[in-house]
Amino acid sequence: MGERATPTDERPSSADHAERSAPDAEVFSSKRERPEPSGPALGLRGWLRWVWRQLTSMRVALMLLLLLAVAALPGSFFPQVPQDAAAVAEYRSENPVVAPWLDRLGMFDVYASPWFGAVYLLLFVSLIGCILPRASVHLRALRTPPPRVPRSFARFPVQEERTTADGAERVTERAMSALRGRYRARVTPQGITAERGYLRETGNIVFHLSLVGILLSLAAGQLYSYRGQAVVVEGEAFANSVVDYDSYTSGTFVDDSNLAPFTFTLEEFTSEFTVDAQARDFAAHVSVVEPDGSERDETIRVNHPMSAGGANVYLSGNGFAPRVTVRDGAGQVAFSDAVPFLPEDGVYTSRGVIKVPDVSAGQEQLGLTGAFLPTADVAADGTGIRSLHPQPHDPLLVLTLWAGDLGLDAGAPQNVYELDTGGMRQVTEPTGDGAQPLTILLAPGETVELPEGLGAITFEDLPRFAALDLRHDPSLPWLLGSALAAMAGLGASLFVPRRRLWVRMTEQDGRTVVAGAALARGEDVGLAGDLRRVLDAAVPAGGAAEPSTGPPTHAGPEPARAAARRPDPEDH
Repeated sequence: MGERATPTDERPSSADHAERSAPDAEVFSSKRERPEPSGPALGLRGWLRWVWRQLTSMRVALMLLLLLAVAALPGSFFPQVPQDAAAVAEYRSENPVVAPWLDRLGMFDVYASPWFGAVYLLLFVSLIGCILPRASVHLRALRTPPPRVPRSFARFPVQEERTTADGAERVTERAMSALRGRYRARVTPQGITAERGYLRETGNIVFHLSLVGILLSLAAGQLYSYRGQAVVVEGEAFANSVVDYDSYTSGTFVDDSNLAPFTFTLEEFTSEFTVDAQARDFAAHVSVVEPDGSERDETIRVNHPMSAGGANVYLSGNGFAPRVTVRDGAGQVAFSDAVPFLPEDGVYTSRGVIKVPDVSAGQEQLGLTGAFLPTADVAADGTGIRSLHPQPHDPLLVLTLWAGDLGLDAGAPQNVYELDTGGMRQVTEPTGDGAQPLTILLAPGETVELPEGLGAITFEDLPRFAALDLRHDPSLPWLLGSALAAMAGLGASLFVPRRRLWVRMTEQDGRTVVAGAALARGEDVGLAGDLRRVLDAAVPAGGAAEPSTGPPTHAGPEPARAAARRPDPEDH
C-alpha cells in the first residue's frame, strides 16, 4: 500500500498563496466587470404584444380618458366653425398672425381634428381590449361551481358552531333553503359551499361596456344629427328646411336637402312676471303639421320641448318684434315687417336694427338703430329713458337714423342685428348749439316724418317672438340608456358584496354539530350577520339548538391579528 498524504501535505504554502493572489484578483475583477447576460430580442411580434398590453391596461385607459377631456378644452376657448362661423371669421380678422397656426392645428374645429379623433379611437380600442378578456374570464367563473369546503374553519375570522338533535339531511335542507336566491350553493360530501357577488364583476363589465356605448352614441350624434336656431314671430310659420334657419349645422351623413318636412306656426307667445320683474312662466303656443299631414296644437315651455318630425324643439329665448313700416321720400313703402329686438336686461330693454335697402332711385338707403322699451319711463328733463318692467305696459321705440350705403350689394354676409355704418352718415337735427344726432320716439300707432325728405316711419303693432333651438339626434336614446346602464353597473360594482360561505354537518354522539364559516373580499360588516342568518335557519331557535361551542363570531371589523392571517378565498 502506498503512503497516504496527511492534510497538512495538501495545504498550500504562504508563498503559493502569494503567487496566486494577484491572478485570482484579476479573475475576480474580470468576473465583476463582465456585463449581465441579455435576453433574446423581442422582435416585431413581441413589441406589438407589449404595446397591445399597455394600450389595454386600465392605467392607460384612464390616462386616455383624461387626455380626451383635456383635448376637448380648446373647443371652449376658441370659436368653432360648426357652431359660429361668423365668430371664427371675426377672430381670424382680429388675430391675423395667430389664427393661421390655430387653423393648422384644428383649433377652430376641434372635434373633427385628426388628433382628437386619434385620442377618441385609442380610448375606444383600449376599452374594448380591456373589457373582452375580463368578460371571458367572468363568463368562465359563472360556469364554475363554488369552491370546495375547506378542511378547517379555524383560520377564518368569521365562524360559528352549533349543535342540534336534527339529522344532517334536515339541517342541510334548511340551510340550502336559506341560501337559495342569494347564493349559488351546492351540497358536497364535505358540506355546503356557497358563493355570491358575481353581480359585482358583472356591474364592472357593464360599466365599461356602457362607456363604450357612450362613446359610440357621441360619435353617432356627430355623424347623424343636425341642429339649428330660428327666431319666429307671432303669426308666422316655420318650415323644417335649411333656408328657414337663422343658423344651421349638420353631421357628415345628414342629407340637408331631405329633412323631415314638418311645419309649425307660432300662434301666440305668453309670459308672466311678478311686480318686481321676476319671470314666472314663458309659453309658446304653436300649431304643428307633421310630415304625415296630421295636425295638433302644442305648447313649448322652458325645459319642456316639443317633438316634431323626430326632432326636439326647445324654447331658448323670447322678446318683442315691433312691426314698422318705412316709406321713402317718394311715398312708396320701402320696408314693412316685424323686426326682433334682442333683450339685454331683466326689464327687457332691447336692441335692434332696421335696414331699408329698397328705396326709390336716387335716394340714399336708410338704417335705423336703437332700443325698444316695454314700459318706458322718460325723465322729466328729457335726459334719460329707461324701462321699468318687462311687460309692454307703455312701449316705446327710441331710434337714430343713418343714410347712405348699407353695404348689402357687396355680397358679403352681414349680421342682421348690426348696422355697418362705414358707408353711411348719421342724420342730425338742428339745435340751439348746432346739430345733434336725430332721436326718433315712436309709440304703437304713431308715425314720424323723417328729415331731409327721407320719408316716414310708422310703428304699426307689437308682436312677440320666440327664439327656438331645434335638434334632431337619433343617438339620444342610446346615450341615455348607456348613461343609465353605466350608473347601474357602477352601483353594483361598488355596493354588491363578494362573499363565500361554508356549512359543515358532523354527527357526534347522536347529535349534529353544525359549523359555519364565511369569508369576504375586503371589509364586509354584514358578513357575520349573513352567516348567522343561515345558521339560524339551519338550526331554528327554541328547538334542539344548544349553546355555541365554537369560537366567537366577529360582527365588526376584524382585529389586526385576524386580518394578518386572513386566508385567501382560493386557498382551500
